[in-house]
Amino acid sequence: MSKLGSLAINTIHQGDCIALLKKIPDNSVDLIFADPPYNLQLNGELTRPNQTKVDAVNDAWDKFESMAIYDQFTNDWLKECKRILKTTGSIWVIGTYHNIFRVGAKLQDLGFWMLNDVVWIKSNPMPNFKGTRFNNAHETMLWATKSEKSKYTFHYHSMKTMNEDLQMRSDWLIPICQGDERIKVNGQKAHSTQKPEELLYRVILSTSNVGDIVLDPFSGSGTTAAVAKKLGRNFIAFEREQFYIDVANNRLKEIVPIKDDLLEYKVEVKKPKVPFVNLIDKGFINVGDFVFSKDKKYKAQIQADSSLESNGFVGSIHKVSAQLLGKESNNGWTYWYVKQKGKLILIDDLREDFAKQYLK
Repeated sequence: MSKLGSLAINTIHQGDCIALLKKIPDNSVDLIFADPPYNLQLNGELTRPNQTKVDAVNDAWDKFESMAIYDQFTNDWLKECKRILKTTGSIWVIGTYHNIFRVGAKLQDLGFWMLNDVVWIKSNPMPNFKGTRFNNAHETMLWATKSEKSKYTFHYHSMKTMNEDLQMRSDWLIPICQGDERIKVNGQKAHSTQKPEELLYRVILSTSNVGDIVLDPFSGSGTTAAVAKKLGRNFIAFEREQFYIDVANNRLKEIVPIKDDLLEYKVEVKKPKVPFVNLIDKGFINVGDFVFSKDKKYKAQIQADSSLESNGFVGSIHKVSAQLLGKESNNGWTYWYVKQKGKLILIDDLREDFAKQYLK
């Protein structure tokens, strides 16, 4: 089993997160997702109008004696996270209005660079039973890098595809855990703040790569580890309570990873930026050569300035192909072929050959 420092990877470790974070080497983690205690400051039990008890967050791990103590705790674990995060990595922290602003301030104080605040809008939020406030229907996630100059991972085109070919926005409408997804032990919620897998699916898929190390310092019911395993990532997680570790490990046993070939970011693959003139300069194609449509219905001659001329119309590889097709625009790279050694070769393939030789 591989390790990160002295800690085994793909394992949920029991203990205090700050002490465990100190065991991880500098610059070794690709992605961090943190769901720290919210410090909800609840006093007593919450009840509905009919006097039944609300199953709210009143666990001991969410209680701090003062804001100052909570702030120091936040500073200490975030400081360690910054140390272990790679310059190419990023961190997500989720919270409610009780704590997220204090967490955000600490992130900036420590020099993290904010990329987005993403709002998880709950399509099925818990009602405000007393009717004394607005229904709290969202949580906020802060996404940041180690510094302003960090070259982080973001699969923009995949997220756009996931969002029906529209830019993925920073407001995510996702229901809270319910039904079979909500883990229960003896008929009761196993964890009071279990996050939906759909939420972590977006986070991990968008900002990490297959084989990356994803760290969760507050593992809870193990959602981060479960989704990381499903998406072909390695994980390392920390949790103080053995009960939650047992819940998470049982959950992990049921996870079947997605096949590697289905995890490739095929939509992210971009053609190299190679001007047509580069192919002329390096002899992949010559001034005076003719290029042809695949069916040889149209042809055009390459000019010295890298333009094409066809039936008196002169322009770029794109404009000439569009003119011949009667379209406003067209991709000339995938339209034109050149005849070499008796075969028609797509000029886009020549571009790939150029990139392999000169753009390493």
